[in-house]
Amino acid sequence: MTQSQSPTERPTESPAEGLAGGPEQTPPAFRKVTTAVVTGSADGDPYHVDVRSGAHRFTADEPVRRGGSDSGPEPFALLLSALGSCTAITLRMYAGRKGWPLADVKVRLGYETDGRHGRISRRVTLGGELDQAQRARLLDICERTPVTLALRAGVAIDTTEEH
Repeated sequence: MTQSQSPTERPTESPAEGLAGGPEQTPPAFRKVTTAVVTGSADGDPYHVDVRSGAHRFTADEPVRRGGSDSGPEPFALLLSALGSCTAITLRMYAGRKGWPLADVKVRLGYETDGRHGRISRRVTLGGELDQAQRARLLDICERTPVTLALRAGVAIDTTEEH
């Protein structure tokens, strides 16, 4: 989440938008938010990959039970980490702007699937001397974090081969 974004901001829509015969709309311009480069090799561990995002480097892999060497988190763990990180950071930003005494945030996540559909459970623990209204508002903000919104909306993925 960028500093200029508010977790509660939503795009506004004029009554004519989306209606046949309404004014022609130019699609919104996309802006790059972040990038990552993931590199894997057939040498050594078959599923180990090196990840680079900005100045940060880490690895990912599959667990041994799925043929990997468990040299790093599995891809779904990284997805959950992204959601949990965004949740904790957004709540800290929001509470900070409001001057609320949010001492710490813990986000526990799990992913499960029936083979066709998946679901994520998110359990949030809020530390600090918050009143019930503040706690309720922070839990409401969880539903508006940028990564939450991207996952719920479904993100278009355009794949091309580079040479």
